[in-house]
Amino acid sequence: MTVINVYTENIFPEWKLDEKDVIKKTKALLEYYVEVLGEKSCLNGYKYKSVTLDIVFCDSNKTHELNREYRNKDKPADIITFAIFADDENRFVFDNDINLGEIVIALDKVIEGVNRDISQSKNKEQELYFLISHGLMHLLGFDHRDESEYNFVIEEQRKALGSINYEQI
Repeated sequence: MTVINVYTENIFPEWKLDEKDVIKKTKALLEYYVEVLGEKSCLNGYKYKSVTLDIVFCDSNKTHELNREYRNKDKPADIITFAIFADDENRFVFDNDINLGEIVIALDKVIEGVNRDISQSKNKEQELYFLISHGLMHLLGFDHRDESEYNFVIEEQRKALGSINYEQI
């Protein structure tokens, strides 16, 4: 059994997340992906005992800054992923642990998106877990550069979210 380590930090004071619940659900999502997509993911072929990732909850000013500094995009984002393992051609396993990387989520963008798309009747927790599941797909090496890849990612997210009893948004 693989140990999953999820570390969170919330620097967005307007939303007091239940970080224990976020960690629990993120672990469940990642377990689902590893079980279902393991052979297709960046983990395939590697021996490891644990997988680690970080999630930072912030505001869109921070994602704007990160986008500008690391992606040469001068705009805020709802989510940014730093896929350390998937994006490194010299992938390494240190002390039987794979560091997948970091997911950065702008919670003000989550709230803004829910308020803007009232017709979709989703709540901020649904949107949050949609973004977390999306970030996990990126950390596992899945991208969506074309419509076929996008459809695959979204369909896998639907299934993963269903596994933790969240409807697809």
